[in-house]
Amino acid sequence: MDFLKDIWGFLNTRKKFWMLPIIFFLLVFGALVVLTGGTAIAPFIYAIF
Repeated sequence: MDFLKDIWGFLNTRKKFWMLPIIFFLLVFGALVVLTGGTAIAPFIYAIF
């Protein structure tokens, strides 16, 4: 949880709230890859990028 507090402190101090959606989508894609094993979702992620 210290990592999340550090990120929030950085974003709050530097007023870089525009980075929140980027971090959120990276976490979502990372969770999808980890939970599905990477093979089932790979064609869909490839199509997005």
